[in-house]
Amino acid sequence: MDEQAKTTQRGVILALAAYTMWGIAPIYFKQLQSVSPFEIISHRIIWSFFFLAALIFLGKGWGKVRQVLKQPKAVMMLLASSVVIGGNWLIFIWAVNSNYMLDASLGYFINPLLNVLLGMIFLGERLRPLQWLAVALAAGGVAIQLIHFGSLPWVALVLAGSFGIYGLLRKKVNLDAQTGLFMETSILLPLALGYVFFFADSPTSDWTQNSLNTNLLLMAAGIVTTLPLLCFTGAATKLKLSTLGIFQYIGPSLMFLLAVFMYGEVFSADKSLTFACIWMALVLFSYDGIQGHRRNRKKTQLA
Repeated sequence: MDEQAKTTQRGVILALAAYTMWGIAPIYFKQLQSVSPFEIISHRIIWSFFFLAALIFLGKGWGKVRQVLKQPKAVMMLLASSVVIGGNWLIFIWAVNSNYMLDASLGYFINPLLNVLLGMIFLGERLRPLQWLAVALAAGGVAIQLIHFGSLPWVALVLAGSFGIYGLLRKKVNLDAQTGLFMETSILLPLALGYVFFFADSPTSDWTQNSLNTNLLLMAAGIVTTLPLLCFTGAATKLKLSTLGIFQYIGPSLMFLLAVFMYGEVFSADKSLTFACIWMALVLFSYDGIQGHRRNRKKTQLA
């Protein structure tokens, strides 16, 4: 096996690890169902900060952090992205522990389609005909739920929207995932510490009264947050973007299966119609992406 093949193989393993960990993360959060979402997200921020600080120390990455601090525009972008990703985490935790995991799954299925739309609006990217059709199908799925069933999948829309905006903001900051996430958790750290030490008032807010299992689970929030992201970053450096895109449906697919078969959430008529439209849209979207990749490869070979 040549070096390129080995690199691709490692990239595939890392991508599988990243999206699988994201997909089964609800199992972890379900273990903390007795803890309020605000407490969980606070611990997620606190322990992610310490875990990332240790990684940056070991990797001698403080120079990158100092460089970012010298760029006011980058710091402001990270301030905005930290608020958006913090909100995304909070809604996701609440959705999982309030039995809205199907909606969370739907949100992450919608996200790739929304990213294309955001790219068109804010980055001047042009949509191809099949991409337009995919976006229209997704919008149709949401419209069916609103018109025929009188409800909007707001959890899914907020998760998809916040994660899409987060990606857009991070695209504006030329920064690796590890340093970027460290900066974001540093910005959110005072809020998280303030909540845990001064505002949290629940049976689990006093660590001396918690079981060892609960305290260890709360501390593990840093690893649960950071490890899949590091695997994803490693995969992104070893795989083509089109190849990486194939794996992005693993996470929401696993969430969907967990919600229906492990946690017994009802796959109702309104959800089934909306999911059907989104899945058809994703088939078109993926097909268009594969065709586009093939066309680009042919152009490169002819050049």
